[in-house]
Amino acid sequence: MPPFILHPDLQSPLPADIESKVYAGHYEVKAFKPSDFADIPDNLWAGASGLVCYHEVTVNTQLLNRMPNCRVVVRAGVGFDNIDLKAAGERGIAVCNTPDYGTTDVADHAIALTMALLRGITAYNQAILMDPRSGWRFEGAPHVRRLSTQVFGVVGLGRIGTATALRARALGMRVVFFDPYRTTGTELSLGIERVGSLAALLEMSDVVSLHTPLSAETKHMMNAETLRQMKPGAVLINTGRGGCVDLEALADALLSRRVAAAGLDVLEAEPPSEASALMTAWRAPDSPIRDRLIVTPHAAFYSPSSLIDLRSKSATTALKFLLTGDSRDCANRDFLDPAKAEARAAAGRP
Repeated sequence: MPPFILHPDLQSPLPADIESKVYAGHYEVKAFKPSDFADIPDNLWAGASGLVCYHEVTVNTQLLNRMPNCRVVVRAGVGFDNIDLKAAGERGIAVCNTPDYGTTDVADHAIALTMALLRGITAYNQAILMDPRSGWRFEGAPHVRRLSTQVFGVVGLGRIGTATALRARALGMRVVFFDPYRTTGTELSLGIERVGSLAALLEMSDVVSLHTPLSAETKHMMNAETLRQMKPGAVLINTGRGGCVDLEALADALLSRRVAAAGLDVLEAEPPSEASALMTAWRAPDSPIRDRLIVTPHAAFYSPSSLIDLRSKSATTALKFLLTGDSRDCANRDFLDPAKAEARAAAGRP
């Protein structure tokens, strides 16, 4: 069998034409839809030179043990919390992500959620839809504000956080950020302000926009305690990782009006359970948070252009690593066993 790269949960219609074009002359593609994951035969797992996966595959010890010839796992996306970095590295398998495919799309979405709430777009639309006559009231939206009076707080100033911060600044908002991992002087180069703690940012921000990866440090970073620390009347936006927000605590904060409104593109469980506290409160008849919560289906990354970028960039990352043995987007370099990586590379050479 010619060398191939396995795509076990392709999010686009088959065949994998974009990926095939990238790999042409080097590797073939073996691609499957997520619904067919369980039917992928053992010989394809065992023979794959590389794995390109989305969010529907958990790359753990059990799966890695089925892939003795694999040299690289590429996450078609930014987050890689579904991949065991250490287990892969110990086996000499590099793990890479695709960090730049949806930067502008996600930043645009974070600002769109903010604008929809602070300019009352969804509330106005819903009121007129339900009753065109009585809903025709400019004072009918609960949280309309002049943007230039607002402090926009960014938690996590990576690529997307930076792009979002610059958009908020362009709209006239005062922008502050908290990110202990960004170097001193970042604020000067971007023309925004740094604060020294999450608590300080929450206390002063009218809008809090989350852009952190999911880790032990950030899981439920927005919880009952931190939600209480938010400025009264503040809005929470999350286009980062769903697990960064405790939704039970957010439901309580919205119902008590401690948090004015929220715009969520990511949830801890996707799709959400209809029985969850947040969904129950939001979907209830005469819900007090109906106009104060916007939920989108993990779609911030999406546009037809971004999906093409994602497919081509993730395939290019896999091919480059297999051809050169290196990638600037390697996420598990600290765990990678160089001797085992070289052995896997040698085994895969003609």
